[in-house]
Amino acid sequence: MAKKKCPECPKCLPGWLVQFGDLMSLLLTFFILLLSMAVMDKKKVEEYFDIMKKAMGFLDQNSDVREQTDEYSNNNSNSDSDDNMTAAEEGIEQATEQIQELVQSQNNNAADQTQVMQITKGKNEFVLDIPSTVMFKPAEYKIDDASSKRFIAKIARVIRSIPRTFSIEVIGYTDNGAYKNKEIPRDDWDLSALRAIEVVKELIKNRIDPGQLKASAYASYHPKSEVASDNRRVEIRFFSENDQSDILNEENFFDRLEQ
Repeated sequence: MAKKKCPECPKCLPGWLVQFGDLMSLLLTFFILLLSMAVMDKKKVEEYFDIMKKAMGFLDQNSDVREQTDEYSNNNSNSDSDDNMTAAEEGIEQATEQIQELVQSQNNNAADQTQVMQITKGKNEFVLDIPSTVMFKPAEYKIDDASSKRFIAKIARVIRSIPRTFSIEVIGYTDNGAYKNKEIPRDDWDLSALRAIEVVKELIKNRIDPGQLKASAYASYHPKSEVASDNRRVEIRFFSENDQSDILNEENFFDRLEQ
């Protein structure tokens, strides 16, 4: 008697589908793991879902996806600008405090009132006002005095110790005495410009990046007061630039030379 034929097995899903299901489960587990380790920004997530709802048709009667996207972009740009301004203000505040300590120490040793330095603080900038008698002899523009060079070296040391979130402008001024000479410096313009350049050169000697510096001169213009001795001065102006991006990662000029 012939053996009974084995009944046919019911048809089932193809074998490859099992491996595919396992793969999907592993992928889902992987993305869940990534999500658990991510730091989520609640505000950005809400904005994302808001934009997605609008893109899928959940719009107000007068709303437009492009308008909403532009609005979020503008808000983010304003937020980034605020962060940059905050960083600039912090850099200026830190620099002001350290320069103020140096100035206070120097003023304590001033010979008289005409050698007292001052600091004027503005928005994202401050100015160090140095009487010309602190660094220069009358009608001269060379810094030969050892104490003057030490003072500039101290300023340079402070500049190197703080983040480079600002530029430095050295400005020379004279009084309205109408200085005249046949040799250089020939007039007040020469004298004020050469004094500013001399201070810039001393800062460069003390390893301040030349790209961070600039020299200006106003001769007897922009007087500080009606007292002639007050107007004979050199100002060192520290001011923040508009673009603060990656400024802390910039190489120093002297670091590039040493490579």
